[in-house]
Amino acid sequence: MNVKTAPPMPASLDSEHMPFGSAGRLHEVRELEGVTPTLVVDDATTAELEERLLLADLVPPDETDGALRYNADAIAAHYQQQPLQVWGRVLKIFFPFITFGLIWWWNTRVGFSERKHQQQAVRLRQMLTRLGPAFIKVGQALSTRPDLVPPAYLEELTRLQDQLPPFDNAIAYRFIEEELGDAPNLIYAELTESPIAAASLGQVYRGRLKTGEEVAVKVQRPGLAQSIALDTYILRGLAALAMRFFKQIRSDLVAIMDEFAARIFEEMDYNQEGRNAERFAQLYGHMKDVYVPKIYWEYTGRRVLTMEWITGIKLTQPEAIRAQGTDASYLIEVGVQCSLRQLLEYGFFHADPHPGNLLATPDGKLAYLDFGMMSEVKPAQRYGLIEAIVHLVNRDFEGLARDYVNLEFLTPDTDLTPIIPAFATVFNDALGTSVAEINIKSITDQLSSLMYEFPFRVPAYYALIIRSLVTLEGIAINVDPEFKVLSKAYPYVAKRLLTDPAPQLRASLKDLLFKDGSFRWNRLENLLRNARGSTDYDLSQVVDQTLDYLFSDRGDLIRRQIVEEAVKGLDLFGNATLNNIRYGFAERLGLTVNRATVTTDQPTLEHLKRIWGILKETQGFDPAQLLPAIPKLLFKPEAHQMGQQIAGGLAQRAIARFIREFLLTSDADPANPPSKQLRLPAAHL
Repeated sequence: MNVKTAPPMPASLDSEHMPFGSAGRLHEVRELEGVTPTLVVDDATTAELEERLLLADLVPPDETDGALRYNADAIAAHYQQQPLQVWGRVLKIFFPFITFGLIWWWNTRVGFSERKHQQQAVRLRQMLTRLGPAFIKVGQALSTRPDLVPPAYLEELTRLQDQLPPFDNAIAYRFIEEELGDAPNLIYAELTESPIAAASLGQVYRGRLKTGEEVAVKVQRPGLAQSIALDTYILRGLAALAMRFFKQIRSDLVAIMDEFAARIFEEMDYNQEGRNAERFAQLYGHMKDVYVPKIYWEYTGRRVLTMEWITGIKLTQPEAIRAQGTDASYLIEVGVQCSLRQLLEYGFFHADPHPGNLLATPDGKLAYLDFGMMSEVKPAQRYGLIEAIVHLVNRDFEGLARDYVNLEFLTPDTDLTPIIPAFATVFNDALGTSVAEINIKSITDQLSSLMYEFPFRVPAYYALIIRSLVTLEGIAINVDPEFKVLSKAYPYVAKRLLTDPAPQLRASLKDLLFKDGSFRWNRLENLLRNARGSTDYDLSQVVDQTLDYLFSDRGDLIRRQIVEEAVKGLDLFGNATLNNIRYGFAERLGLTVNRATVTTDQPTLEHLKRIWGILKETQGFDPAQLLPAIPKLLFKPEAHQMGQQIAGGLAQRAIARFIREFLLTSDADPANPPSKQLRLPAAHL
C-alpha cells in the first residue's frame, strides 16, 4: 500500500464539507494535539489528488449539503499559477480547429465530394471528443439542428450524445466502491460487465438491485473537474478579450460563460442531479404522459448515480416510435407543453434536452433523463417572456420594445424610438401572416441582425433558455419539418393571460383587449379560441379571475368601458324596439309610415354570439358553472355602482332625445302644410 503525504488541507475545507464519499481514501489524519494535519491518499494518482484539492476549493464554506459550486475566482487563482499547463491546453484546443479549417478551405477549392464530407464529419466528431466535455456539449447542441447542419455531420454529431469512448471499468468500479462503501458485486445483484452508453460526463451501466428493481448506474469520468475547470478558465479569458477588443459586442460574454460553467459544475455532482430529478418530478411529473425516473438514494453519491431504468426510443427516431404504436409528433407536443411550464410557470427548467435525454416509452409516455444541467427563470423574467410572446404574436412592437427593456436586453435609458420600426421591419418578415408560421430560429436570426445596429445585450440567464428552446425545436423539426414551437405554445400563453391573477399579466390582457378606448372583440375571441386548446384550461377559473379583476381597483377602466358599451347597446336596442312598436301601430291605423333607418349595435351582438359559440365548444363547458358567479355580482358594491351608472346613462340619453325630437323641432312650413302622414323621430343620436 502506498501512503503519500500531501500539502496541508485548505482552510476552506473541513470534515463537514468534504465533497467525497466517506470511503474515498482521502481523509484527514489527526493524531496528537499540535501535530499538523495531513492528507493520506491510498491508491490515488497525482491527477486525482489535484482534482480533489481543486474541488475542495470550489465548495463554499457556508454550504451544508456538500454540493459542488462553480467558483471562477478559485479557478483563476489556481491556474494563474500554472501558465505552462494553460498554454499547453490552449495549443491543444486551437491547433485541431486550425487544421480542421485548413482542410475545409482546401476541399472548397478542389471540390467537396460526399466521401470528403463524411471524412470531415468524422474528423469533427473525433476532434470534439478529444477536446473533452465542454466541446462535446457544443457538438450535442449542433446535433439537434437538422436545419443548420448537413445530414452527414448531423449523423456523426448525434453519436456524441451517448456513444463516446468509455473509460476503464476498473476505474468505474473503484469509484462505485469509494462512493458507496462496498464492492459493486456486493451492492448490486446484477451489473453489466461493460457500459451500455458513454456520454460527456460519465458512462452508464445496466443493473439490478438486490430487491429486484432494474436500474441505470451512472459513473462519472475521472479527471472531469480538472478538465472542465481548465477549459472554462480559458474560454472565460477569451470571452473577456473579445469584449475588450470588439466594441460591437455589448453582451456580457463573461457572465454567459459563468452561467454555463455553473451549470456544468452542478452536473458533475450526482447528488445535486438526484435532487434536481426529484424536484422536476414534483413539479412536472403529474403532467399527462410525462414520466420522470425514480432516484435510489442509498446507492447514490457524488460520482455515482443509481436511478430507475427506462426503456425507450430517442425522439429522433420517429419511425421506430411509430412502430411501437406511439405518435412521435404527439410526444413532441408533450415536450413543448412541459417546456412551457418549466420556463413560464415554475421557472425550473431542463437546460440540456438533447435526444439522448428524451425517450419515448413503450406505453406512449415521454421520459426525461439526465437532470444534471438545470437552471431557473425568475418570476419577473417569466412574466416578461409571456408578455413578449403576446406582443410578438399581436405585432405590438412598441410593447415588445418595452419587454426587451424589462428582460434586460436593453437598458432603461435606451431610446426606443428607432428600435420600434426596426422591430416592425424584421419581425413582420419572420412572422409571415399567422402565428402558425412563427419559429424560434427565424426570430433569433432576425433579432441577431439587430444586435449590431442597436445597443442590445444578451443577459446570462437567457443563453440557457434559448439553448433549451432551440434544441427542442431542432428535435421537433427532425420529426416534422413543418413543426412550429410557438404556434403550439400560444394556447398555453392565452390560457395564462385569461387565468393568471398576476398584475403583470392582467395589465398585458388589458393592453391586448383595449386600444384607444375601444374594446377589441376579435382579440378576445382569438384568446378564448386558443386557450381552449390548452390541456389544463379551466373555464370556471377564467370566470372567477375575470370577476375578481373586473371588480378590483385595476379593473376600473374596464368597468367604465363596459358601462359605456352597455348604455349604448341598451339605448339602441330599446329605441329600436320602441320604434318597431310605433311603426306597427301606425300601419294598423292605415297611416303612411316612412321607416327611419334604425342603427343597432349588430357588430357587438355578433361578437357576443361568436364568443358564446366558442365557450359552448370548449371542453368541460357547462352553463351551470356561471350560476355561482351571480351571487358574487349581487353583493359587489362595484356592481351596484355600475348598475346606477347604466341607469343614469340611459336616462340622460332619453332626456336628450326627448328635448331634441319634441322641443327643438321647428321645421313646419305654412305654405306646405303636412300631409296625413305620421312623422317618426330618428332612431339614434
